[in-house]
Amino acid sequence: MEHAIRAEGLVRRFGGTTALAGVDLEVRAGTVFGLLGPNGAGKTTTVRVLATLLRPDAGRASVGGFDVERDAHRVRQLIGLTGQYASVDEALTGTENLLLIGRLLGLSRAAARVRAAELLAGFHLADAAGRAAKTYSGGMRRRLDLAASLVGRPQVLFLDEPTTGLDPRSRNELWDIVRKLVADGVTVLLTTQYLEEADQLADEIAVVDHGRVIARGTPEELKARTGGQVLAVRPRDPADLPAVVTVAGAVAGTVPEVNQTTVTVPVNDPSVLPAVVRRLDAAGVHVAELALRSSSLDEVFLSLTGHRTEPTRTDQDVLEGTPA
Repeated sequence: MEHAIRAEGLVRRFGGTTALAGVDLEVRAGTVFGLLGPNGAGKTTTVRVLATLLRPDAGRASVGGFDVERDAHRVRQLIGLTGQYASVDEALTGTENLLLIGRLLGLSRAAARVRAAELLAGFHLADAAGRAAKTYSGGMRRRLDLAASLVGRPQVLFLDEPTTGLDPRSRNELWDIVRKLVADGVTVLLTTQYLEEADQLADEIAVVDHGRVIARGTPEELKARTGGQVLAVRPRDPADLPAVVTVAGAVAGTVPEVNQTTVTVPVNDPSVLPAVVRRLDAAGVHVAELALRSSSLDEVFLSLTGHRTEPTRTDQDVLEGTPA
């Protein structure tokens, strides 16, 4: 099967709010597909429709070749879902949480215990298996939550903001787990507000805004859309920032962005670098940093949507009628 997920013209409304306004997606099997967008773009709503938790008002979608409406039961047998926040029972131990999921999925008691032990070991939770989940750190709870979504050995895994609130070490651990899952043939659809996360994991990315896909491609293809390269200038004296903005904007022919003490501007011609140096020297501006580099996904996001990513909202926002 070439594509594990297909969506055509998905529409979903919450009262007078249109969360999805015709989303089209194609996710190749055995890859990580990143879904990026600002708050209210429709990312979580898309995941909920694909995971059969919401019915679309229009359009159609399939997962693993099965229609999410007509064959919802078959779809649920193929998928795993990890939401924005850990959904494990904090009163149960790590083992008990996974045993409960296994039994609900129809595994025998013995098979569920074997699967729980496999996952706890694979997620480096074996030493904490007998402890109540409420005693786990945030990173441990997220690993347990992800383990719970894998009890049924899903072919397709939906990860909705999987590293929200995690420290960098825990985030890196989850990234490694995702890479191993994909290496074993699992297809992952990832929504995230961390541009670095999408850059690290995603084979392909779709940028969603106002309920529509406004761009898609590999991370490198999307970066190329912003102008190919970015000129970054940091003056030695912060008081010289206005002069740097004026020079960079005049040479690049576009409005630069100021991020704390650094001025950045997209450029198409690398020859602007010596021109900027000459003009700054003539203006008496001394620089601490001057570089040409590739665009970041954050700059792609800004270019496509007109603003940067913002703090995430919860699934409850969607249920209450505010699309995420």
